[in-house]
Amino acid sequence: MTDNPAAATRHVPQLTHAAALAALQAAVAHAEAIGAPENVAVVDQGGNLLAFLRMDGAKLLSRESALAKAVTAASNGVPTGRLPADLAVTVALASGGRLTNLPGGLPILIDGACLGGIGVGSGTSDQDVAVARAALRAIGAQDLDVRDPNGQARGADGPEP
Repeated sequence: MTDNPAAATRHVPQLTHAAALAALQAAVAHAEAIGAPENVAVVDQGGNLLAFLRMDGAKLLSRESALAKAVTAASNGVPTGRLPADLAVTVALASGGRLTNLPGGLPILIDGACLGGIGVGSGTSDQDVAVARAALRAIGAQDLDVRDPNGQARGADGPEP
């Protein structure tokens, strides 16, 4: 125990609502450009919803998967869709459906800290990921979903296992 209040607190960077809206706008612009109506969810590092939009024509139930993708990316700090198939159902069941292994969720990493996540759903997996990546670029976040020339997902340090 300490008597020093400064030792009992810490500064934690947080994603602002302005950044969440900028990410949302960039995602929508990219989705429109590729002709894929999407649901887009942006959450903070605690999985709290900061911004959401269902574009005209986006699939109704994809709003749930978009939010689950954002929460999963924020809680794990890695893109969704990379778990072995045998673990995907277990993760969903164990989390009461709040977590998913569907592609389209990316963590929002700024200066090495995970400040939240973005989840996109309603298009193909590739469309969802592309829309999420556009959102990251708009706010200067690190993109862990780098693809090699063969289309395989790669992390910042090389191919994913």
